[in-house]
Amino acid sequence: MRPSSRANNEIRPVTIDIDVTKHAEGSCLIKCGDTHVLCTASLEDRVPPWIRNSGLGWVTAEYGMLPRATGSRNRREAAAGKQSGRTQEIQRLIGRSLRAGVDRVALGERQITVDCDVLQADGGTRCASITGGWVALRLAVNKLIKAGDIKSDPITDHIAAISCGIYGGQPIADLDYEEDSVAGTDANFVMTGSGGLVELQGSAEGSTFTRAEFNELLDLAEMGVAELIAAQVKATS
Repeated sequence: MRPSSRANNEIRPVTIDIDVTKHAEGSCLIKCGDTHVLCTASLEDRVPPWIRNSGLGWVTAEYGMLPRATGSRNRREAAAGKQSGRTQEIQRLIGRSLRAGVDRVALGERQITVDCDVLQADGGTRCASITGGWVALRLAVNKLIKAGDIKSDPITDHIAAISCGIYGGQPIADLDYEEDSVAGTDANFVMTGSGGLVELQGSAEGSTFTRAEFNELLDLAEMGVAELIAAQVKATS
């Protein structure tokens, strides 16, 4: 029995509220159970120097966690003067994931920065950031299209992410912190709406896991991502 009493294939309740900030071109607040992430997308008419005059656009991301997003206060990284390795790894993951669903030629030479700020953490913050980040990106691109600044839609597919793992010897979907902290195996799946795998992060924390168990985790991920994409569609329609 899972601590939350959810079925093994049952994800946490998901809500996505859009246009939650005044100034960002795209914004949403995504809630996956008790994990809440504010995602904003900002448009800039510039690109990094290394792709200037290439005709290509760029999508990047930044990630942060508020000091009391967790059970005890964490010091702000700005106060420490540098980002942690975990933060850098997560924001690079978010950026790579979102770029997988964007035609950078159609975007043109502009940059969209997606900021993901964790207001409350209960496991799966990077996955919620990717799923919500796509919604913020979609809304920002909608404004470009409406203004006539781009000729065709550069977003080629949905992007969403979910964690799956082995808890108590059973493959389960969408781990919360209580499950994640003791799971024997933990994996994050980033997928497209058409079912393609963008990225997979998985590791055995205790004992190894088998190919058959991995296949079960992938099946759970496909089902969970389908539900997340349905939530994205509902939020942006």
